[in-house]
Amino acid sequence: MEAAAVRSMLSLVAPSVLLVFACAFAVAWFVEQRLRYLLYFAAACALFAAGAASQIFKQPANIGLNAMLSGALYLSAVLAAANGLLDRSGRAWHWQTLMGFWFASMLPLWYFFYVDRSLIARIYLQNFGYGLVLVAATTRLTELARGKAADRVLFWILLIFAVQFFPRTYLTLAFGGPIDTRAFGTTFFWQALQLSIAVLGVSLALAVLATAFSDILENVRTERDTDSLTGLLSRRRFQEIVFSQLERRKQPLALALCDVDHFKQVNDTYGHHAGDEVLRAVAAVLQGKCRKKDVVARLGGEEFAVLFPDTMIQEAREISERLRQAIASLNLPIQQNVTASFGVASFGPHDNWESVFRRADANLYRAKDLGRNAVHAENEQVA
Repeated sequence: MEAAAVRSMLSLVAPSVLLVFACAFAVAWFVEQRLRYLLYFAAACALFAAGAASQIFKQPANIGLNAMLSGALYLSAVLAAANGLLDRSGRAWHWQTLMGFWFASMLPLWYFFYVDRSLIARIYLQNFGYGLVLVAATTRLTELARGKAADRVLFWILLIFAVQFFPRTYLTLAFGGPIDTRAFGTTFFWQALQLSIAVLGVSLALAVLATAFSDILENVRTERDTDSLTGLLSRRRFQEIVFSQLERRKQPLALALCDVDHFKQVNDTYGHHAGDEVLRAVAAVLQGKCRKKDVVARLGGEEFAVLFPDTMIQEAREISERLRQAIASLNLPIQQNVTASFGVASFGPHDNWESVFRRADANLYRAKDLGRNAVHAENEQVA
């Protein structure tokens, strides 16, 4: 009795750990609800733990119902885990595919219990089926092997976890002795299964949690570095890039400040929704018409900035003029022409961000004084 009690307690270790992970994934999703794949993994851990508990406690007591219920829970857990990983990469299976996997596995399981009863066939069917589902998911995620460190670790743990279903099942059945259905929990196969879940399953769960943490940090960084309205860089990120460029500067560098003319009038006349549309349209022009090496940001309100690497002041002025013309050509659903003014300055050998920003800002005001919808660069004569 004591030995049986110890085995029962040890059998509960893996499902208990999975329940802890289910709670961890659920809490992580609550913190960052955009990461939907965390819910898939919370469900996967809970379902797998429920399947193990069903077998450990022999509930339901009817052997056939127990086999079908535990099989359905295990299969659903594997599908949830696989689809969670695919969902993270934007490649989730459609529900029709998931149902196809589910019925393709459950129907033979039913057959090999109620029609041609064979425990060995059911074990091979279930374990090879789980392995095939996970391998199929892994083949759609090969780009993770070339991604950041957390992605690479996740990919290889997933691949090992998927592949181990095949040799583990074969070796434990071939050399583990006969399977006694009345004492299935004491068989070498069951113990090896629990060990693989405890080691590889927990490793996979930890890798997913680490990846989720990395994704949350990436989202925070993106929110910090990106203007939510226009999708351009934020002022903070723009300044970081300027400082970086100044530290390793060997080529000329220029800055243009852009301000939408009469923007307050747009907001007052047509509402803030129309003002937001104007800002998005101007941002799209700046991003679309600039060169790939140029850096575009929204500094705040209706003010934008463009950093021109490896660019002399005259070329920066010419690009700014093209941008001004493109903005003036915008066709927006308001009864007001949208224009912008530009101030351009270049970085000298001893300049820093503040000094060049002040000169570009002063040139922007000179462009405004010229009547707006104009470009003014330093050392440029005012008529």
